[in-house]
Amino acid sequence: MKAEAHPRQVVVGITGASGAAYARRLIERLCDAEVNVHLVVSPNGKRLLSDELGVTDLTAALAGRDTSRLTHHPYRDVGAPLASGSFQTDGMIICPCSTNTLAAVAAGLGDNLLTRAAAVTLKEGRRLVLVPREMPLSPIDLQNCLRLSQAGATICPASPGFYMMPKTIDDLVDFVVGKLLDLFHVRHELNTRWSDELASRDL
Repeated sequence: MKAEAHPRQVVVGITGASGAAYARRLIERLCDAEVNVHLVVSPNGKRLLSDELGVTDLTAALAGRDTSRLTHHPYRDVGAPLASGSFQTDGMIICPCSTNTLAAVAAGLGDNLLTRAAAVTLKEGRRLVLVPREMPLSPIDLQNCLRLSQAGATICPASPGFYMMPKTIDDLVDFVVGKLLDLFHVRHELNTRWSDELASRDL
């Protein structure tokens, strides 16, 4: 008998680097694609949501959407299921990822659920994507990026492209989120893909 595939599950971490719009759009699209989202927000991530989106709970920013697939996990609860490799997921995205969190994950720290879940993702050989937005990056930050890349993580800076001729901030946000969804093979209709039409356009 063929074993049934487990429901798609992705862990999303939100930290204090600017870029709350990326996090909101990512979670919207994952939920729309019927992916179970396990959310961990750092204290500075909560402040980010308040400062940039005016919300204290991300669910409030998703008004009108089905949030039944969104599960919040306490940041300090290192005994939560996400802290164990036996809890099967398709991987983890930290979006946005502060350089402080980048350093903690690179050092293998696991004193909170967000960095512990990242460490578990790496040790289980699952996809870990970190989305740094801060700039410029110091030599220490670059070394941490290299260390994580060599450990199997994917560093995906929030660097929107302009070849799609964006007209709004939402277009720029969608470009980055589309790239993240592609890394997890999640279907979407965001305008992110290069095409023959674009290649032949007279720029």
